[in-house]
Amino acid sequence: MATTPLTADEISAALAELSGWRYDDDRLRKSFRFKNFREAMSFIVRLAFEAEKAGHHPELFNVYATVDVALTTHDAGGRVSHKDVGLARAIEQFVWV
Repeated sequence: MATTPLTADEISAALAELSGWRYDDDRLRKSFRFKNFREAMSFIVRLAFEAEKAGHHPELFNVYATVDVALTTHDAGGRVSHKDVGLARAIEQFVWV
């Protein structure tokens, strides 16, 4: 069963609650900067556990102490859904930047 994409208003409302997140190219995006590579990798591992729990997996890109996260839902036609907002909220609960 396909997941319903969020409307532009729903995405805007979610972004109002998600500090530093933006909507770009049908994705919720945020860059996280850490003190060093070890902290960045630790963040990725922690994020992996959260993603597995949610059954929803982000796009990740890492260079040294920066991790770029992009969230989109394949079941919603590659658009943003409630799954993306939920995972972004979960990430914000454990980020130690």
